[in-house]
Amino acid sequence: MKIISISYLRKDAAKYPDVKKQIDNWYAAVKQAQWQNLEEVRRIYRDAEAVGNFTIFNLKGNHYRLIVGINYETQVIYYKYLLTHAEYDKEGWKNDPYF
Repeated sequence: MKIISISYLRKDAAKYPDVKKQIDNWYAAVKQAQWQNLEEVRRIYRDAEAVGNFTIFNLKGNHYRLIVGINYETQVIYYKYLLTHAEYDKEGWKNDPYF
């Protein structure tokens, strides 16, 4: 899959150095993936969930949420947000027009 806005993900991840390894592992996995649906995503990331038009990945023992949009047809992932659990719970990301 192709990842759009990886530079923004790297910039946001720099704020949280303790999750760098998990971000790098996620990036390596999705570059090789050819997912067709959420069930295929869950074969690797069993806790991934669809919320609105987003797919949410729980990282580092549920301490962080990686929020992306996935277009399975075009094989493109759009990075949206990397949030701490507390930031995620505030639900400001749900104001995104893509949601």
